Amino acid sequence: MLHRAVNMEVSMTVAIVASLLLGQFTVAVVVTFFVLLSEFIEAYAVDKGRATIVKLEKTVPRKALVRRNGVEAEVDADSLVAGDVVVVRDGERVPVDGVLVKGSGFVNQSAITGEALAVEKTIGDQVFAGSVDESGIFEVRAEKIGQTTIFGQIIKLLEEAEARKAPIQRLSDKLATWLVEFTIIFAVVTFVLTRNLISTISVIVVAGACGVAAGTPLAIVAAIGGLARQGVVVKGGVYVQEMSGIDTVVIDKTGTLTLGDPEVTDIVPLDSCDEKRLLTYAASAERLSNHPLAHAILSKAREAGVEPAGGGTADYLVGRGMISSFNGEQVIVGNTLLMSEQRVPLSDTVEATITTKVSEGKTTVVVAHGGHVCGLIGISDRVRDESRSAIRSLRKMGISTIMLTGDNAESAKGVARQVGIEETHAQLLPADKISFVEKLSATGKRIAMVGDGVNDAPALARANVGIGMGKGTDVAIEEADVVLMNDDLENVPTAIKTSKRAYGAIMENFYGTLIVDGIGLTLAFQGLLNPLLAAGIHVTSELVFILNSARLIR
Repeated sequence: MLHRAVNMEVSMTVAIVASLLLGQFTVAVVVTFFVLLSEFIEAYAVDKGRATIVKLEKTVPRKALVRRNGVEAEVDADSLVAGDVVVVRDGERVPVDGVLVKGSGFVNQSAITGEALAVEKTIGDQVFAGSVDESGIFEVRAEKIGQTTIFGQIIKLLEEAEARKAPIQRLSDKLATWLVEFTIIFAVVTFVLTRNLISTISVIVVAGACGVAAGTPLAIVAAIGGLARQGVVVKGGVYVQEMSGIDTVVIDKTGTLTLGDPEVTDIVPLDSCDEKRLLTYAASAERLSNHPLAHAILSKAREAGVEPAGGGTADYLVGRGMISSFNGEQVIVGNTLLMSEQRVPLSDTVEATITTKVSEGKTTVVVAHGGHVCGLIGISDRVRDESRSAIRSLRKMGISTIMLTGDNAESAKGVARQVGIEETHAQLLPADKISFVEKLSATGKRIAMVGDGVNDAPALARANVGIGMGKGTDVAIEEADVVLMNDDLENVPTAIKTSKRAYGAIMENFYGTLIVDGIGLTLAFQGLLNPLLAAGIHVTSELVFILNSARLIR
């Protein structure tokens, strides 16, 4: 706003003083009125643009009811420490991130995820600071407090995002400076050539850089604030600008297009191996893995009453599977690529079964013991309901979509068919994803990468804009440029559309300012404008440009 203030101070102050010296008291009063009116409207519009951040800051609980040594006491929320048990009553906000240890209730966590409906929480569930207890009384064991909570990080990110200038904002500042300098030079030239003080005053009054100096940051703040209300955290104006030019969205499959919570649907023992032994081999190899497929296998093993054997080593090969041991024999659990690398032969029966399961959209895990395949496990991951509509919206915007996954090709194609993605690339390691994004970027594409914020972190960082699925994790917030706190893929086209509108408003203000200033300076130089009319043009155009950006607040 500095350049705008300089412009207003130079032009309007000179104009008012000159008008008074010439006896043009009406002009001086009207110009002063217009100045004060425009200042008020601009301040109001900027405050509205920051409303989301201000509202978030005000909703942070200042007090908390804590139980220590069996005694309940109300203390400052800032004094809480990890391990404290906090009592949350009906209608109160949760002051910490933690785990519910007593009671239950419905919690509105829209401040975190943007979800409108309350979510039922029971013992063992995670609750977040800033969410509201809409029914019941429960107790929460604090894990994170203050700025370390998800809510605290969101506020911090939004404040940093507001302060961090996009390239278009720096350009607007430069343009504002150039317009001020040009106006002063043009006013001097006008007086030298015309010797007409009225025309000189009109030149000073009519020109302004307010459309770009005030409208640009307002559009950025409005976009960031509007998206935050929907559970989309944008880490800076630079990403609003980057998203406005996106023409290709690259999407991960597991945990992004799908729910990332796969379950075992088929168990196919082969040769002399039975179902229980097959699960024992698989669970023993996967017991230390955090991969979603491993969780599905371990869950199925528990259901079947199978206990995985401990001891021995277990090596995870990224994008391929696990190599372990059982009773002195090697156990391999993974995809066909891993079997090929480990020289485990696949019979025609195995190949045919894999093809059948994959055609059904299932991921097929091969289990080998002692160098021979002893069975297959089919695992399915449900596609998110909103994935189809999100892809459809992107297509309507003229944005192409590409799916990248470490899963096998047939399973990837099955999911792609369900959601409407035409181009898929499967069996990719994290390094392969980075390479793909780099090659695509080299062709001139403007890329947004959407992933879960963990395994896809390198590719997220390489894309023009990395969009992470929130899942309430610190990792997603730290790695991605844009975070979908509610994991709703429909917010991807929403974020891009909002960014395009913001950038469009900024460019309208740019060209509008140049056109108005060009016409105004020409008329003022020719003596066709008096200072009063010049002030009216200046302030009216400024208000139009500010309101053009302010409409994004809705």
